[in-house]
Amino acid sequence: MDDVTRTDYTGTGISEDELAPTPLQQVRRWVDEAVERSRAQPDVPEPHALSVATVDADGMPDVRTVLMRVLDERGPGFYTGTTSTKGVHLAANPQVAASLVWPAMFRAIRFRGRAELLERDLVEDYFTSRPWGSRISAWASHQSQPAASRAELQRAYDEAAARWPDTGSRDDVPVPDFWGGYRIVCDEVELWGGRRDRLHDRLVLTRVAEGSLEDAAAWRLHRRQP
Repeated sequence: MDDVTRTDYTGTGISEDELAPTPLQQVRRWVDEAVERSRAQPDVPEPHALSVATVDADGMPDVRTVLMRVLDERGPGFYTGTTSTKGVHLAANPQVAASLVWPAMFRAIRFRGRAELLERDLVEDYFTSRPWGSRISAWASHQSQPAASRAELQRAYDEAAARWPDTGSRDDVPVPDFWGGYRIVCDEVELWGGRRDRLHDRLVLTRVAEGSLEDAAAWRLHRRQP
């Protein structure tokens, strides 16, 4: 390639003595700092963008970007149609990897583990909090299926909108049975901090015992070469 661009990463990286006491506290710290930057500057437009990788029945990996809408001691999570491609993959093989990446901050977080369905009460509560148009789209779109045209999608949306008009209520659009979400139960969390001369920091927290992301004793810290 003759158009290669090179950037010397000027991040501050991350050192062992800077880590929060638990993996959850550290992840939340970086997510909060990304959100804060997104409000102050335009270079972190979607701080919760989470790339999620799954594997299909033939062993072929697949990746897409969703929004991380759950982050607690049990792991990060996202909402989606359970009959989507990612839902079909996870039903057959729950092994999953995901990453949050903030290039302007020279930071990334990687998660590896297995996916579990989110509890239905969480799904329903989140669905009803969404804007009316997003709830209508959940009914109109058969996620990941072929679409004949944009016009076909618009017709399906218009039909759903006519069926469930906007009344201003959280309950004016029912929650589809095929709409749900997944939590990543992590076995590994890696914190990547970019530094000059490609001598980046990679601090890895690996599960060594039962316990949540808030249980420091369940995790072992080691540094990985860049």
